[in-house]
Amino acid sequence: MKELLIHLHENSPKYKQIYHSIRTLIENGKLKANTKLPSIRQLADILDVSRNTTLIAYEQLLAEGYIRSEHKRGYFVTTFEPIGVSTTIQSVQNIFTAEPKMMVDFRAGTVDQQAFPIKAWRKCVNEVLKEDTVYTYGDKQGDSLLREKIAHYLLQSRGIETSQDSIIIGSSTQQLLMHLAILLKQEYASIAVENPGYDGARTVFQLNGYQINSIDVTAKGLCMNQLEKSDSKLVYITPSHQFPTGVTLPITERLQLLKWAHDQNGYIIEDDYDSEFRYQQQPFPALTSLQQEARVIYISTFSKAFLPSIRLSYMVLPTELLYRYKQQFEGVEQTASSIHQRTMAYFMERGYWDSHIRKMRATYKRKMQTLVTALQGAFGESIQIIGPYSGLYILIQLKYSISEETLIKRALDHGVKVYPTAHYFAKEQNHGAMLQLGFSNLSTDQILLGVQLLKESWS
Repeated sequence: MKELLIHLHENSPKYKQIYHSIRTLIENGKLKANTKLPSIRQLADILDVSRNTTLIAYEQLLAEGYIRSEHKRGYFVTTFEPIGVSTTIQSVQNIFTAEPKMMVDFRAGTVDQQAFPIKAWRKCVNEVLKEDTVYTYGDKQGDSLLREKIAHYLLQSRGIETSQDSIIIGSSTQQLLMHLAILLKQEYASIAVENPGYDGARTVFQLNGYQINSIDVTAKGLCMNQLEKSDSKLVYITPSHQFPTGVTLPITERLQLLKWAHDQNGYIIEDDYDSEFRYQQQPFPALTSLQQEARVIYISTFSKAFLPSIRLSYMVLPTELLYRYKQQFEGVEQTASSIHQRTMAYFMERGYWDSHIRKMRATYKRKMQTLVTALQGAFGESIQIIGPYSGLYILIQLKYSISEETLIKRALDHGVKVYPTAHYFAKEQNHGAMLQLGFSNLSTDQILLGVQLLKESWS
């Protein structure tokens, strides 16, 4: 079938009308089992609508089992057997009042599943499983080969001169922060954190009884005037890609921050969670690389650049803290998987890691550009896009007098999931509705579809 005439009106979204019409034809037996439907492009041309509109309708029918997709052949009607009158009489409009089917999830913190180097990773895993060392708890400080490879990588990519002995492997950034909170509690009672900032770090220090001093984030990153006026001698910061605003701390403020830590006899906890993904310039040098014997504790993770589920993070401790750490945590076993640690070491040693980062930087840059361009085209000046030059997500600030909760619910009703940012702020702010959109595990088509659905839900 190459023709399928459906009369459309302006009183409801067109994709819903197409969905309802085809579903009714199938339920009434007017479209028989195995009937070939027009392609997405053909139906869009027939009805004079966008391809995304027909795609949404077909995806809903596909999800509910009314049609099936055959590779390189198209869409076909499946065998439909009505279950009594109640099913066929069920109000067509009620189908969308039920729990909506999720079509696009703009979740941050995911990776591109299709681009994951599974063959290379599996090859390294198979080698590792032949070794005796992975059948033990492993070194308490972390796999020695992985620490060696991390030290080499940090010198190349972040300008950090360190040795494997100064590196501690952990299962997550929060777990390493928990150890730091315990280690530093004897000397420091409060910590300064960014506002807005990573609430996971704030939670860890609150659980350990620290007083939290929230320091505002400006267009130049952490507000140094506020920090210097606070009573904290310890600060947690994301200087290369501030979470969540995406601001980069300029070199002048970086040097000022290093001087502050030296003068206060304090420490900077530098969380460098996704520095690999900058799309306009090379990654900025890490704070700890700017000064000899800098009072900086450097933390990073493999979760953002590689895979969250392997649970691998690491930190580099200054010499004066390393000895205390080894003493205090002597009786604590390693929390990260020995298998994953050694596999990652081989993955880096054989050159797969560098190749993966180059590939993903290009992939994510393309996705970022797609998302930003689509949002600008759909919303124009009614939104402000924050942080479009690095990382795996953006923030959008809407110039609507509508709450985050309402916008999120409206999007969800249209099958799109977007995320709030209010919890990143230490206290309630009058910044207007601001939402977080991640894109790393979405295809180009999904990104475009998601933006179109957002436009429909918020129009």
